[in-house]
Amino acid sequence: MSEDLRPSGDITTKLIKNNKKIKAKIISNQNCIIGGLNFAKEAFKYSDKKVNFRTKTKDGKKIKKGKIVAIIHGKAKGILISERVALNFLSFISGIATKTKKFVDKVKGESCKICCTRKTAPNLRSIQKYGVKLGGGLNHRFNLSNEILIKDNHIAVDGDIRALVKRAIKNNKGKKITVEVDNLNQFKKIVGLKFNRVLFDNMSPKKLRKGVRMAKKIYETEASGGVNLKNVKRIAATGVTRISVGQITHSAPAIDFKLTLF
Repeated sequence: MSEDLRPSGDITTKLIKNNKKIKAKIISNQNCIIGGLNFAKEAFKYSDKKVNFRTKTKDGKKIKKGKIVAIIHGKAKGILISERVALNFLSFISGIATKTKKFVDKVKGESCKICCTRKTAPNLRSIQKYGVKLGGGLNHRFNLSNEILIKDNHIAVDGDIRALVKRAIKNNKGKKITVEVDNLNQFKKIVGLKFNRVLFDNMSPKKLRKGVRMAKKIYETEASGGVNLKNVKRIAATGVTRISVGQITHSAPAIDFKLTLF
């Protein structure tokens, strides 16, 4: 809210003399998975603690176009000041939840989970990962301290994938270890070492299937790179345990909501 109100507040709403009580409703203009209702509520409370925000559904629910998701009752100025920020929260979080659900639905029937990445907007990761959960996805590591994830550039800098993985095992301090491999020859170099997950990056379904067989039941498996709604089912059919998808956070289209008075 502060970015909207610096340095002089809402100079347009200040022109209104009659700060009477009004009623408003928030309506979805699209079919979606709803998310962000509590964030929207707090946006109104920021302007006026006495505003009454009554939800008509719950986060994570599938709703249809035209659905009233909340009713707001309170003084006009508080509602007008917070309107756009509240709708932005709903649009943003619902967009991520809806995009995630599309991927989750595509892999139904497979023993595979859709998870997000760290491809998020700075300072907005918490709410983006919340949206992913609402859509039925899994949260990957939240930050660089959550787990050890050895990626291609780590390997390129260090020069020896097996030695690097051994070092990680020795110094893991209870953290999970994931190792990204670009090809199956890389994987062969580390098979048998005691780490948790192997991440197959940008591999064809044929090679992925072979990699999953190599992992057997020793390692959890994950696929990433170039995943979209057209190929995700094919990737899931390889038997991989998880598929990480960047676009559910960095490219999810916002959902359109509107606030109208009544």
